[in-house]
Amino acid sequence: MLYLAALILLTAIAYFLIRDSFERSSHQRRSILSVLDSELKLLSLKFKELKTENSLLASNVSETIALYNITKDISRQLDQDKIFSIFKERIHNYIKFKDCRFLKDKEDLKKYKGYTSIPLVIDQDSRVYLLANGLDEKDNERFQILAQQLLIMLRRSLLYKKIQELAIMDGLTQVFGRRHFLERLNEEVKRSKKFKHNLSFLMVDIDRFKSFNDRYGHLVGDAILREVSHVLRETVRQIDFVGRYGGEELSIALPETDKEQAVLAAERIRQAVESRNIKVYDEELKVTISVGLSTFPDDANDSIPLIENADSALYRAKNAGRNRVCAYRK
Repeated sequence: MLYLAALILLTAIAYFLIRDSFERSSHQRRSILSVLDSELKLLSLKFKELKTENSLLASNVSETIALYNITKDISRQLDQDKIFSIFKERIHNYIKFKDCRFLKDKEDLKKYKGYTSIPLVIDQDSRVYLLANGLDEKDNERFQILAQQLLIMLRRSLLYKKIQELAIMDGLTQVFGRRHFLERLNEEVKRSKKFKHNLSFLMVDIDRFKSFNDRYGHLVGDAILREVSHVLRETVRQIDFVGRYGGEELSIALPETDKEQAVLAAERIRQAVESRNIKVYDEELKVTISVGLSTFPDDANDSIPLIENADSALYRAKNAGRNRVCAYRK
């Protein structure tokens, strides 16, 4: 009996020990499952965040590529109106709007009330305006970015034109530099050959220029060159063009002009210079010019002999007493 009672007691103790162990094990499993569940939720949240970030990154990449493509197409143009025309065409695929305008005059802004307006300062002397109507609010920031891209292209266009002008124009006289003048003259000779037109060439030299330089200094000499060049530009026709050939020598091309007409034109230029009072600092000077001319095709069949023959005629004009016009004679 005692043995049986002891066995029952041991069995009871074993039962309680096993149940307690099982309950602790079950609690641990629940704790582990709870931790795993929390980790899974956290990973799911992180996955959603990464998916959103990837989506934004893809969108940013697409926007960057779109900006690059717009800039690439625009950069091929140098004319402001053409730049805007391509800009307007390309951004339609990027942002939505009803109308887009490019204005060069601030006064025109009054005509476009209700438009989003962005001023674009190209340089201190030049300001234009980019306008858009019916622009979605979500596209405002994109429109601002695109406007800055347009501004970069407009500034590039202006810079290129300034560089081109520096290469073409003589800085002192504001007439064509020698290289560009000769290029234009060669083109004009080819055109005259093709259409069987006359072309006259004038070589102009400022009389006693060295004496003015020696007496008054180089600043006065520069002022004389500027003023004489200005008179020449004023006196010739729109189709004529003037260049600085070198030193105090200026050259003029007269398209579709025969020798008789060229002599009259040269005489008109000579008189215009002679009648001009040139005011330089405290001095008021009188200046004269000598002119030699030759004509295509009568005197030469190409630009080089045309220039040489005009130079020969100029030499005769100076030897004959200066302040006169001489045409080339064979």
